[in-house]
Amino acid sequence: MRTPIVVANWKLNKTVGEAVEFTSALKGMVSGVDGVEVVVTPAFTALNAVASTLSGSNIHLSAQDVFWADNGAFTGEISPAMLKDVGCEYVIIGHSERRQYFGETNESVNKKVKAALSYDLRPIVCVGESLEDREAGRTESVIDNHVRNGIAGISPEAMQSAVIAYEPVWAIGTGVTATPDQAQDAHLVIRSLLSELYSVELAAQVRIQYGGSVKPENTSELMTQPDVDGALVGGASLEVESFAAIARLAG
Repeated sequence: MRTPIVVANWKLNKTVGEAVEFTSALKGMVSGVDGVEVVVTPAFTALNAVASTLSGSNIHLSAQDVFWADNGAFTGEISPAMLKDVGCEYVIIGHSERRQYFGETNESVNKKVKAALSYDLRPIVCVGESLEDREAGRTESVIDNHVRNGIAGISPEAMQSAVIAYEPVWAIGTGVTATPDQAQDAHLVIRSLLSELYSVELAAQVRIQYGGSVKPENTSELMTQPDVDGALVGGASLEVESFAAIARLAG
């Protein structure tokens, strides 16, 4: 049985004080929530303070990105060792905004996934098609390309700790959500691909979450789909009541 995972991706939002205030409130709101893993993803500057705030709670810490080198002349980058040191358990890799604005590729995603796993960080690997791709009937081929190349060379043992986030680019920050059937179809494509690349048994263990204008009003319907194992939440994760409601509904 896969435990649903709900992740708050704050993106370029929240000062240290705002992040601490949010997580302090969230702890009380989800303290009794069972059957779902709750994760918050602050900016790098707030990771240390949020880690301290979350101590003793049932909430997990994630970073929004990572570099693939342990150290060196890479100005502005953050290594997996640094994320592990500050208390991260997860890291988002390959978000569509990283691809769109910062030139992220399947190759860089793959290098980052391997680096994260080498430090026992659990990668949340993002995949998904643009509106142009969907309208041209390329949804499955884009997903196949992202998954196949993003996790290339990852052992079955390591893959069990990874999460895949299906995030249709046309639904991110637009207010447009994939229908439950659209989400299920894409998640089934991913799970079938994992069966091909690994085994049916392993594919049944890997969690695949949906991201794209998730809010309390559509969480329950999305979560009823057999292959949807949680949500990567953007805008709705910036308000603590909203995100807490999503976490409760996903459990």
